Amino acid sequence: MLVDMRVCLQRVSQAKVVVAEETIGQIGAGLLVLLGVSADDDEDNLAWMVGKVTNLRIFEDDDGKMNRSLIDTGGAMLVVSQFTLYGNCRKGRRPSFVSAAPPEMAEPMIERFVELARGQGVEVETGRFRADMQVTLTNDGPVTIWIDSAER
Repeated sequence: MLVDMRVCLQRVSQAKVVVAEETIGQIGAGLLVLLGVSADDDEDNLAWMVGKVTNLRIFEDDDGKMNRSLIDTGGAMLVVSQFTLYGNCRKGRRPSFVSAAPPEMAEPMIERFVELARGQGVEVETGRFRADMQVTLTNDGPVTIWIDSAER
């Protein structure tokens, strides 16, 4: 079974990530991006996902319709690595995470995601890879979208 990059994104009015009681990333209006990388991911998946996230029209226009993208609004992005998006709960009571990329593959892919998003002019803050993070947010809408690159 081929498993690709996964994103759970939430339109937020604010979000922040704290590690060891220190705020390491914080944004106002924009997107909280929980990003999971699989062992099958590659640069094509990565580039597609960045384009999809930054251009997805989920922000309201002047008529109240979701017709504007993160780039259109000038919003920011908070990217948090999230291997648990690959939690397979089909058997037993403990999720299996075997589809998630190993850390030595996932970390550079997440860094590249951030680099590509910044290259599109998006202000990007991040969590800290492999850290115990506390993420807080105010979901605006609420709007929460699941994107899986296997469905492109």
